[in-house]
Amino acid sequence: MRIATWNVNSITARLPRLLAWLESSGTDVLCIQETKCTDEQFPREQLRELGYESAVNADGRWNGVAVVSRVGLDDVALGLPGGPDYDGAQEPRAISATCDGVRVCSVYVPNGREVDHAHYAYKLRWLEALGAAVSGDAAGERPFAVLGDFNIAPTDEDVYDRAAFDGLTHVTPAERAALEALRGQGLTDVVPRPLKYDVPFTYWDYRQLCFPKNRGMRIDLVYGNKPFASAVQDSYVDREERKGKGASDHAPVVVDLNLAQS
Repeated sequence: MRIATWNVNSITARLPRLLAWLESSGTDVLCIQETKCTDEQFPREQLRELGYESAVNADGRWNGVAVVSRVGLDDVALGLPGGPDYDGAQEPRAISATCDGVRVCSVYVPNGREVDHAHYAYKLRWLEALGAAVSGDAAGERPFAVLGDFNIAPTDEDVYDRAAFDGLTHVTPAERAALEALRGQGLTDVVPRPLKYDVPFTYWDYRQLCFPKNRGMRIDLVYGNKPFASAVQDSYVDREERKGKGASDHAPVVVDLNLAQS
């Protein structure tokens, strides 16, 4: 089974590339973040024509997550149980589903904006709630992964220049401690250093020629429990999909599983 995660930065803007990538990549299950559409606007019919079912949690603003699958889509759960509100509402940042026996949770972790901003405190509360929400699946015997855009670089090696991020979010000790606590639930980073690229960044800002200069970050992550991690045969960042006109500022992250051997 091939499972991937991709922050598409607007599924409407990225739809032709998304459909072409699904066809060419052979992906069975795709976790999508930052759909930037309403539930009604999500392109279910176009995906259905390719053989994919869709589960969506979206409200039309800058958030939104989804799971699309061509191997089944069962036990869908929207949102983050016990998750915090922001500005009086729980944002659509999580969705879970079971696809041919594998449980996945697609997440779009809050950005945090600035260290002294209320959104940063919200980010830390949200990550704490995520850990509590996935603890059962993480410790279970069914293959499970929480994957998506975490808006955190786990280590200094996961940014092009640590000094460039001094005083900024995404690299603070508190954020990294929250990731460590999440992994402590029994999860493993199954794409720590993909072999296809020396520097496996997943995100490059559109500005200042960041992609051509490889000024990126590794913030799109796949954390799997023991049954999931033991089934991993290969993993990589599809950096080619970040190239060209109309690309998202994130690249897909792909994991291949051999469940017969797990």
